[in-house]
Amino acid sequence: MAPLKVTKICCLGAGYVGGPTCAVVALKCPHIKVTIVDFNQARIDAWNSPDYNLPIYEPGLEDVVRQARGRNLFFSTNVDQAILEAELIFVSVNTPTKKSGVGAGFAADLNYVELATRQIARVSTSSKIVVEKSTVPCRTAESMRTILEANSKPGCRFDILSNPEFLAEGTAIQDLFAPDRVLIGSLQTPEGKSACESLVEVYNNWVPKQKIFTVGLWSSELSKLAANAMLAQRISSINALSAICEATGANIDEVSNAVGMDSRVGPKFLRASVGFGGSCFQKDILNLVYLSESLHLPEVAAYWRQVVEMNDYQKRRFSKRVVDTLFNTITGKRIAVLGFAFKADTGDTRESAAITLIRDFQAERARISIYDPKVEESQIWQDLQEASPTVPLVDIQKNVTITHSVLEATRDVEAVIIATEWREFKLIDWHAVYAQMSKPAFLFDGRLLVNPDELRQIGFRVSVIGRGETL
Repeated sequence: MAPLKVTKICCLGAGYVGGPTCAVVALKCPHIKVTIVDFNQARIDAWNSPDYNLPIYEPGLEDVVRQARGRNLFFSTNVDQAILEAELIFVSVNTPTKKSGVGAGFAADLNYVELATRQIARVSTSSKIVVEKSTVPCRTAESMRTILEANSKPGCRFDILSNPEFLAEGTAIQDLFAPDRVLIGSLQTPEGKSACESLVEVYNNWVPKQKIFTVGLWSSELSKLAANAMLAQRISSINALSAICEATGANIDEVSNAVGMDSRVGPKFLRASVGFGGSCFQKDILNLVYLSESLHLPEVAAYWRQVVEMNDYQKRRFSKRVVDTLFNTITGKRIAVLGFAFKADTGDTRESAAITLIRDFQAERARISIYDPKVEESQIWQDLQEASPTVPLVDIQKNVTITHSVLEATRDVEAVIIATEWREFKLIDWHAVYAQMSKPAFLFDGRLLVNPDELRQIGFRVSVIGRGETL
């Protein structure tokens, strides 16, 4: 079968995956019309804003949208029209962890995937290639195919592909421009392979053929979960060693550098921190745990569950260290938390370590000031409310202040916590910060950003994660 030449693409979902991915597809494929759709009018309005005040922050994204929007890149809430016109449809909707019912707390909630699939079947009057872009459990494509075939109109054929994203927030545009690999899974039938080749041709406009890997559908779905689980496992492993370093006086930087110099291991994702966050790692590992238990593999499930448990332990251990160091009580004390995003160069706060730390400090009745250069105030209040659902927002706001600079956040505080590795925090005027803090002035570095010796010279009492030095 000759592969279909794709000229119109629709992306269902204008979030962190669909927006950047399809914006880059439009930039690199000027001959293809790309329409990104979402039911959220405010989100689409932000994508279409005249001043390019986009709904997500990602370095380089604005430049991509500026070049392609209005040429062959469009953002719309007219979902049906975009589906009707498209030959290839990316499904990039949210797949959060279930909050209730069977598999609550572990399984992926596929409600949005199913709704999107049913809408594709209901609207389509011609054959389509449907591409899973969302991170989904293994064999989700089988469910999608069943729905599509049961609801398709005469003469409509649907081929399903799996094309997981391997983007790191903060470097997503760079990752899309020059990916390590593009993975496309299909049924190993003539029709499936033909559909796969159609998507290969789209990516081949800028990605070398040798970096495009075509595999079976189920291998592609599992590869995404496996990649995130392995990366998170490395972080939990080095964080587990950081606890040993603190107890023995070893230096986690020196240990991770020594380990990372081994070519069999490599240096990436071996940087100790207060814990990993983001939209993928925890969700995908819990999904893998649930999948393992569903397949009656309890030992496998327990293995991967421990990665998440170690991450939770690292956050608890850090907040306890703060309380213990501040003379075993922080009630009424002022603490500055620098950083609220889960990592630098993104406004994403999902599973951010800062949320857990602040919740723990609130439980101790501390007074907290927060500064993050990119996270919106409304997002911070929403996250803190969700973290403490039994506490009214008005009560949270009595003890939490959102500020607009490092100096404002650290005025009259007794301790400073570095929770996100923003580049701005490497350039802080610590003399000015120290001058306006209560004394003794404590600094807790959860991201290995500061030079503790230099700060001790100023007068700070410094605690760095993964180092056992006494204050």
